[in-house]
Amino acid sequence: MARPLDQLPKAHLHLHFTGSMRHTTLLELAQEQGLHLPDALVQDWPPKLRATDERGWFRFQRLYDIARSVLRRESDVYRLLREAAQDEAAEGSRWLEIQVDPSGYAQRFGGLTATLELVLDAAGQAARATNVGVGVVVAANRTRHPLDAKTLARLATQYADKGVTGFGLSNDERRARARDFDGAFRIARRAGLLAVPHGGELSGAASVAECVDDLAADRIGHGIRAAESPRLMERLADRQIACEVCPTSNVGLGVAQRAGDVPVKRLFDAGVPIALGADDPLLFGARLLPQYELAREVYGFSDAEIAELARQSIRFSAAPDSYKKELLAAVDAWLAA
Repeated sequence: MARPLDQLPKAHLHLHFTGSMRHTTLLELAQEQGLHLPDALVQDWPPKLRATDERGWFRFQRLYDIARSVLRRESDVYRLLREAAQDEAAEGSRWLEIQVDPSGYAQRFGGLTATLELVLDAAGQAARATNVGVGVVVAANRTRHPLDAKTLARLATQYADKGVTGFGLSNDERRARARDFDGAFRIARRAGLLAVPHGGELSGAASVAECVDDLAADRIGHGIRAAESPRLMERLADRQIACEVCPTSNVGLGVAQRAGDVPVKRLFDAGVPIALGADDPLLFGARLLPQYELAREVYGFSDAEIAELARQSIRFSAAPDSYKKELLAAVDAWLAA
């Protein structure tokens, strides 16, 4: 019998705040507020998306913004994080790093600082209730000015010892160069935060290289286009820079035609560390566990290799070293069972 993947201890390092919401919660909150949702978020869910052109990305962002609009009360934030941690626990995830841009909620919750403090408090409560460690990654938006990113980086550093674990850069990488945000990442790195920018999703290998060279990335959000360059894969392997690979998301956005086209095994065999992620389950219809199922059923990973995927997700997380040691031992026990 195959070892149960939901009992494999793992870390989830690529999950966005709004995108972590349960579909049932979206429908319930929208009904409470009398908000009409488009068919793509109701009977046609999960939506059919293709973001490789400008129109497709705009549609993806529009659906994301509609989903964000249902989070209007502080209680909604607490609920979202509690449910996200519960879902992680059910799938065997023992550490979660959830990514949020406080700018998207600042007007609703009293400003950037108040919003981040709300998210951090909700994350702490969720962690205590579920025994899933929860860290918060503050993410800047590529479509906004680099000065906005510096503001967020300074804010993130103030909470570096209070639950903020990293600093990211999200949204359409075709809209701005990573190097434009190097100042913000310098601020974050000086405070000991992990540098976790998106790259190599909608743009090619050069996007990943720029995140490495100009932002000193510790991990790359997605990073799959690194597989287009053997030399870049060698660099990622040599420097042990992890890629947060999200196969279902890659297919959902049209980056890959089907799950089998996502170069997970190629990256793994090249020695590139991989942390599987779900990205935005609310829009792509699958959480973390199905990504591990793909590793087994589509990419042909053995259980020993799947255990190594879990180890890599743990090693490259911001979890405390003592907790990492505990989780790694639990992975070994899963494999030995």
